[in-house]
Amino acid sequence: MVALGAPVDFSRLLKKASLVGAFFMSAIWLGAANALCPAPANLPAAQVQRVVDGDTLRLNDGRSVRMIGLNAPETGKKGQSAQPFAEAAKRRLQALVDDSDGQVSLRIGEQATDRYGRTLANVYGRDGENLEAILLAEGLGYLVAVSPNVALVDCQQAAEKAARQAGLGLWRNSPVQSADQIGSGGFAVVSGRVSSVQHNRGGIWIELGDALVLRVAPDLVAEFDVAGLQALKGLQVEARGWVVDRSRRGGLKPGQSRWMMPITHPVMLNTENS
Repeated sequence: MVALGAPVDFSRLLKKASLVGAFFMSAIWLGAANALCPAPANLPAAQVQRVVDGDTLRLNDGRSVRMIGLNAPETGKKGQSAQPFAEAAKRRLQALVDDSDGQVSLRIGEQATDRYGRTLANVYGRDGENLEAILLAEGLGYLVAVSPNVALVDCQQAAEKAARQAGLGLWRNSPVQSADQIGSGGFAVVSGRVSSVQHNRGGIWIELGDALVLRVAPDLVAEFDVAGLQALKGLQVEARGWVVDRSRRGGLKPGQSRWMMPITHPVMLNTENS
């Protein structure tokens, strides 16, 4: 048994899983998720009406729940094709819900709802397993951290790291794209070399050449190592988040990058050797 707070060697767990076969892999991840993301006592329970996609549930009481810390690939909507592993993520979440007899426990975030009115929560199965960590550990979604809902960021980051090192799911073929390849809005994991860093009233602006600028909003600056960010110039970094097309907001000023990615927590930006 792994003591709470003790480090877990996910690479060893993955190696063990490959040796004993896929049948036991879920059980191995269940133990790791319980150890790293333990469920608090006395969480409210809810009955799931249906699984909407790989990171969203609809409850019998009418609430839609967006799972904290996880961004699953988009299922096909409005005539668009589903992204790779979108259906696999949805099926896996459905299986986890079914294993819990359709009942989950919710840890509501400090920010309780999003702009769409969805409840923001960490979701746990009947046996106390954190469902986001399981999906991340199997490569069926990306870690996302949006302050202030970051209570499980460390354990969820460890789960994703294990999947990435093992080349599972989304990480089988690297989803990371070069910053100069950005051609549309939406969630992305990008890589680029920092050409400049500026700190002003609008926050911290990290330019990746002429293609993309990363922005830390003023109200989030205190959560970052500002000196560390300013030292990024010339370094190769990897960032993740939702890309915004600034040309749709009334035009760009000369010299501004068309594409902007808000950075919502320090784990969303890393140097590539970290």
